[in-house]
Amino acid sequence: MHPYIMVILISAALFASFIIWIVYEKQKNQKRLRRKIQRVYGQVPEREYSPGDIENISHYFRRREGQGFCIDDITWNDLDMDRIYMLINQTVSSPGEDVLYDMLRRPLFQKKEIEKREDLIRFFAENKEKREKMQIMLSGVGKTWHGSLADTILALENAPAVRTGPHWLMLIVLLAALFVILPLYPAPGLLLFVLLSTGNVIYYYSGNDRARIGAFLDCFSSFLRMLDMAEKMENVDWPETKKQMEHIRDGRIALSGLKKRAFFLTSKNENSGDPAQLILDYIRMVFHIDIITYNKTLKSIQGKTKTIMTLLDSLGELDAAISIASFRELLPLWCRPEFLQKEAGHIRLKTEDLYHPLIREPVANSIDAETGILVTGSNASGKSTFLKNVAINSILAQTVLTCTCSHYETPFLKVMTSMALRDDLSGGESYFIVEIRSLKRIIDESKKEEPLLCIIDEVLRGTNTIERIAASSRILSALNQKWVLPFAATHDIELSYILEGQYRNLHFEEEVQEHQVLFNYLLKEGRAKSRNAIKLLSMLEYSPEIVREAEQAAVDFEKTGVWKSCRK
Repeated sequence: MHPYIMVILISAALFASFIIWIVYEKQKNQKRLRRKIQRVYGQVPEREYSPGDIENISHYFRRREGQGFCIDDITWNDLDMDRIYMLINQTVSSPGEDVLYDMLRRPLFQKKEIEKREDLIRFFAENKEKREKMQIMLSGVGKTWHGSLADTILALENAPAVRTGPHWLMLIVLLAALFVILPLYPAPGLLLFVLLSTGNVIYYYSGNDRARIGAFLDCFSSFLRMLDMAEKMENVDWPETKKQMEHIRDGRIALSGLKKRAFFLTSKNENSGDPAQLILDYIRMVFHIDIITYNKTLKSIQGKTKTIMTLLDSLGELDAAISIASFRELLPLWCRPEFLQKEAGHIRLKTEDLYHPLIREPVANSIDAETGILVTGSNASGKSTFLKNVAINSILAQTVLTCTCSHYETPFLKVMTSMALRDDLSGGESYFIVEIRSLKRIIDESKKEEPLLCIIDEVLRGTNTIERIAASSRILSALNQKWVLPFAATHDIELSYILEGQYRNLHFEEEVQEHQVLFNYLLKEGRAKSRNAIKLLSMLEYSPEIVREAEQAAVDFEKTGVWKSCRK
């Protein structure tokens, strides 16, 4: 057999083997991905978050923060909504986690929007095969570890251009060595090609141009993955996803020319281990085609922010809907909220078997509130947890349309809280100043005469008893409007008398036994009557004299309204 024919056959065999290897690796990865998707669906998310991850994810929301009512930072932090987000976030793509976060901070107030979101969630919940197919496609978009994907892509708007002249010259010389000198003078030509290739690789990594665009290559990589998935979704024709698919197709068509350029600029996933992508990486090192095509690709993508964001929104909405369906599967008990028309005279919130989604063994409570609610009880009895639970479920009802209870009904509500506050050391403000600013924003919102649920824990705890009771009673009274449903917790029993007739009194109580305190966390009617705080002193072996005198001082104050001085 002729040597040249032998070389051709060996080369063909190696090429065929390489193609078979690529196909095999892709199929193996697909099977591994499908098994993972099936394993984690309906389970607690496995993702581990690093410091700053949630802040980066929130940037997508921050870009749209001023558009309509949003859950503000104080309410979000009071309710520990980052942990709620982590519990729900089973997304497989950066657009998905960006959009899911945005959903949780942007409640819906229209039944039409609620119904559209519910239809999409239910579709994926009830169609396992289509759900998994969509997740596999969305996994191709992947996640970026450099912040929100919106940040990553929009960073291209201000990306710098680079000098391409030296790289063009190096490419021309290298191609001349390969196609002109090598055929005429094989040995010297091969040596020259190897030397030039080595020089190109060294210059590729040591030059300033590669370093200048390096920060933006991940942006192009993310963009390329989005376009690639948009193309793969071309054949998805499910009525429930029609709106998203139309936007995805429009975006793919509008940006189709950019895909070819971006393909030469960067791989879809530099860390994927894909053999084809590894070979392309070597080609880029030697021929510098990524640096050469960078400027033209950058100009093509700049100015198309709106189209790109619409594509991101649609991909993210599909992923977020699947994540919500998984969250529902995780919960031991949940229901879809029922939204009522607001009646002229009052707002009603009715819920049964309400429990906190972050507590491992929660105690459920039911409530039917048509007026302000004042909750009393000792520390750790369950007051704050109950109030947070009411607020969290009101947010979940209008965002992910999923409540952790057996029944939930209310009109559409704005939700604001003032609970887990602390001194603002950076701003030089005391706890009391921070607190009254927090309350002021709720009072200002209540003047708009729009349905509002406000949750306040320990009103004005940062000041003295007399002024606290005087001011907090007037603040709570001012919030008791027909369009506002206020919930408040307090240790000041006096408030339960001052606000009687305006607020309904509820309480939590505990039982102090010989050496332990037992809490049942069950909500009960009326104001708290137990004096277990003083009993705890005895349980912890305080002096009997201190305990006795404390109990007597409390009894005397209740009778006379005057505190007697301590005498030795």
